[in-house]
Amino acid sequence: ALEMKKFKRKLGEKVGLPCCHKIESSDSLHNYRVYWQKNIREVVLAYAEGKEISKDKRYTNRTEMDDRNFTLWISPVEILDNGPYQCVVQHLRSSQNPSVVCDETVTLLVTADFSKPNITAEVYAESCESTEMVVTCSSYGGFPKPKISGTLNNESVVWNVSWVSESSLSPYSVTGKLQLNVTKDVSFTCSVESNGFTKSTSLLLKKTYVCVVPTVPPSYNVITASSIIIIIFLLAITLAARYLSRHVCSRCCKPQDSVEEGVKECTKTATSSKVTSETSSV
Repeated sequence: ALEMKKFKRKLGEKVGLPCCHKIESSDSLHNYRVYWQKNIREVVLAYAEGKEISKDKRYTNRTEMDDRNFTLWISPVEILDNGPYQCVVQHLRSSQNPSVVCDETVTLLVTADFSKPNITAEVYAESCESTEMVVTCSSYGGFPKPKISGTLNNESVVWNVSWVSESSLSPYSVTGKLQLNVTKDVSFTCSVESNGFTKSTSLLLKKTYVCVVPTVPPSYNVITASSIIIIIFLLAITLAARYLSRHVCSRCCKPQDSVEEGVKECTKTATSSKVTSETSSV
């Protein structure tokens, strides 16, 4: 089986879906029946003997067919146009026994851009250590059903995702929620991807509660213990100083006594000499 031809268009654009047969210059549309149908059951338009014989009201004023190559033109494209289209061509060699000369299916993929993601953060608890919040990312108006992803400081996160759409062929709204425990300012990115197109939004999530730790005066017990330690330290220094001074004096006193005794001896000798001299004179 041949791979089905696919044509991708955005909502509101124009598309031409090709058929598998082309009329030769010597031939005429009057010799053909052409059926364009969607999902096999829905007739988009039909031609017989050069005249339009049928058209679905949903395609009124939005479709036309080339009378040489049977290309089906649709403009503007709607989301409901998404799906497979079959072109069937019959040649009217005889009205009783027309022959099928072409039967081919092509697929139209209609896309619609999603809005730029909107990120909101709701704080529900905070402390000096962290800020607890619920982050919500939402986008709407796109088609087909999207994927939503996110990163926190370039690391992937897992969303709790919900989609809303009136039907499988209606624009989607998507919402992702995530609970975070933020301990510092972080960069957060939300991306919505659909059919190869991606839109992203980034937001700086801040730790909202900053605690100022007050200076706590030392308690009574701390003051008492510190005072005792200081007093003991001063007493120890005083006692050590007194001990050292006595030890030094005890070593210095002996030489001092010898000097004094020498002075006394000299005094005694001088006195004795003086007495002797005076006696001799007499």
